[in-house]
Parts: sequence; C-alpha cells; structure tokens
Amino acid sequence: MTSMTGYSYIEQNTENAVVSVEIKSVNSRFLDLTVNLPPFLNPLESFFRDLVTKKVVRGKVDVFIRVKETESDVEITADTKAAKAYYDAIKKISDSIGYSQEIPIGLIVSQPGVLNSSKNYDAEKYKEMILPVFNSSLDVFVKDRVREGENLKKDLLEKLVKLEECASFFKEWQPKMEAMFKEQITKKFNELLGDNADENRIMTETAAMLVKYTINEEIVRLSSHLEAMKNEINDNPVPGKKLDFICQEINREINTIGSKNQFTEVGAMVITAKDAIENIREQSKNVE
Repeated sequence: MTSMTGYSYIEQNTENAVVSVEIKSVNSRFLDLTVNLPPFLNPLESFFRDLVTKKVVRGKVDVFIRVKETESDVEITADTKAAKAYYDAIKKISDSIGYSQEIPIGLIVSQPGVLNSSKNYDAEKYKEMILPVFNSSLDVFVKDRVREGENLKKDLLEKLVKLEECASFFKEWQPKMEAMFKEQITKKFNELLGDNADENRIMTETAAMLVKYTINEEIVRLSSHLEAMKNEINDNPVPGKKLDFICQEINREINTIGSKNQFTEVGAMVITAKDAIENIREQSKNVE
C-alpha cells in the first residue's frame, strides 16, 4: 500500500553544473502530473514524465528539475557593421551639439545587436546529466510514499478490527432481538386477552415483525464487505478507489441496521460502526 503524499529533493554537482530534482505530491482522484523544466529543456518533458508514470498511479505530483551551469559554453559574435552604424550616428549627434570628447566604446557595444550570444543546447547531453539525479530523487520519493503507506495500512487495519467487532456484536444480538420481539408481542396479547391469547396468532405477529425488523441479510452482506475490504488492504497495492466503494456499501448496511434497530445497545454500536467506517473512508482518500 502506498500513500499519495510524498516528498524528495536531491541536488548534485556535476562537472559543469549543479542539478537539483524536487518531487512532491498530494492527494488526487487521478494522476495529475506536472514536470517543470528550464524552457530550453522542454523537449525532455515527455521522457521524464514517462519515468514517473511507471511508478506512480494516483496523486497530484509536481516535479521540479533545475540546472545551474557553473561553466557556460556560450559563443559571442560581434556585428561590426551595426557597431559602425551606431558610432557614425552617435558621432553625428556629438558634432551637432559640439561634444568634442571621445565616444566611449562601452556605449557602442551596449547597443542592441552589436554583441550577440548564442548557445547550442544539446538535449541529449542534458538528459544524461540530469538522469542520475532524477532517478535518485524518484527512488527517495517512492520510498517516502511507501513508508507513509505502511502507516496508513496499519491504521486502516485497526479501524477494520473495530468494524469486525461491531459486526460480531450485531450477529450476537440478532437472536436476542428476535426473542425480545416475541416477548413483547406475547406480553401485549396476554395483557389484552389473558388466557384466551392464541399462540398461533402470537407466532404470526412475531413472524411479521421479524420480516420487518430482522437484520440477518444485512449482517451477511456486512461480513462479506468486511472480508473484501481486508483482502483489498492486504493484497491490492493500489486499493484506494476500491476501498472507497466498499466503504459506501458497508455504510449502506450499517444505516439499514440502524433504521431497523429497536434497542439502545444496538443503536450505540451502530454509532461506533459509522464512526469507524467514516475514518476508513477518509483515510482511503490518502491511499494510492
């Protein structure tokens, strides 16, 4: 089981640059992946995106890849024609206003287009530079999610035990409830008819009440859902969506038991069960 929240940050110095990769994620119904690269490395986005999707199923994941070069391989070219044109124009202005000092060279070279820089970005070279750092950061990120996932699994199993205790209580109380229904009906008939009370009529009324209030079917389905939940938690590496669905089914059975309930003890256990299933449902939103 894996949590949808995780974080990692790895920074390494290479021969010509400092490369850092930061990965963080929060909950999301689906995989919402954003890969942030320096603009000149945008062609590599799909490559790094594929590496993440192989290991992450759900979550809002943000990846930040930063490259700070310590040695820049930049080619500088000079446009001498543009420099001469700027010089002639500035000299013309100087002569017109009677300015007799030399025109500073810095003024000429600072004009647009006089000096031009260019850099040939070799995407493959940068990919090889980034990849080891990226893989290290991704491994740390995945391990962080797995570690948190184990804590979530432990908590889910604890809540599941509480639900199983509630289901056992309902099962134990079912025959008690039926006996108490019969006792209540018999008492009413005896109060009204005394010794003339018809046992067959009592049994008929009891059966009618049991049809209305029995929780046997709900208990059977509840036990089945709890078994399915246990299997998902223990065996499915990405149970998040399935757990949410099972929680809905369990909640439906518990609500039905609550609506049929006529006894304080059962009502109290229904509240306990609803609290446990709500905790499981909220926690399942953190699971991949």
